[in-house]
Amino acid sequence: MSEISLFQKNTAAFIHVLRSDATSDMAGHSDYVRVQVLTPAGVVDGEKQLGVVSELTNIVATAAGDQTLANRTWVLITESPDGGRGIGGHATTGADIIQAARDQLSQIAKERSEQG
Repeated sequence: MSEISLFQKNTAAFIHVLRSDATSDMAGHSDYVRVQVLTPAGVVDGEKQLGVVSELTNIVATAAGDQTLANRTWVLITESPDGGRGIGGHATTGADIIQAARDQLSQIAKERSEQG
């Protein structure tokens, strides 16, 4: 797990439970799970995307206790443009995230050096 609280506090899962007839594929089947990942543009390259899709699909099937659900799990990776996501009324840019991460890493290093 990341030591950077910025990432811990801004990585979340939201589960939206819908009526069984609220969504379906073109054939009318509604026994699917959709997982959507929002990430800043350019952070998750092709190889990492494959890993994210595979890992999240496995997590869903394992949590449901139904490995056949892996065949009905859609994972969407959506990239937001710089400033295209935010929290607390502030649109966050890549530079904001990098600076906040650097600040927290510096604080962690300082605390460790003071401890011994």
